Amino acid sequence: MTKKKAFKPGSATIAQNKRARHEYFIEDEYEAGLVLQGWEVKSLRAGKANIGDSYVILKDGEAYLFGANFTPLNVASSHVVCDPTRTRKLLLNQRELDNLYGRINRDGYTVVALSMYWKNAWCKVKIGVAKGKKQHDKRTDLKDKEWAVDKARIMKHAGR
Repeated sequence: MTKKKAFKPGSATIAQNKRARHEYFIEDEYEAGLVLQGWEVKSLRAGKANIGDSYVILKDGEAYLFGANFTPLNVASSHVVCDPTRTRKLLLNQRELDNLYGRINRDGYTVVALSMYWKNAWCKVKIGVAKGKKQHDKRTDLKDKEWAVDKARIMKHAGR
């Protein structure tokens, strides 16, 4: 009998929104599925996605990913009209939608896309309820990160 190969995580990430963690305080995270067309799945498998400027809008009791850019492959079908920036529906439970709707209605909160990844054969988007940072908050975060790097360097050389 042959043994099953172990799944090695790490290559499952399609795209990340690094700027979101810099510009927002992420308070809560949700995992949502995406409604995709065939050419979009091919683009995602090729890694041609950008969620840098994307956010979530709630309309008519449903959530939509707005501003995500999936670059179509040149080998995709020519009879299908490819719109790389179309609004894509997110698949969430009703309880999660109600929770998001209640939190967005508070002043200063928004929902941003944090990362996009494969979970088994399904494409998932990690979204986060976020509150915008002020400039001084960004500076203190940067100082804390620099201090953590310096501290690690000092501890590494102190052991010698």
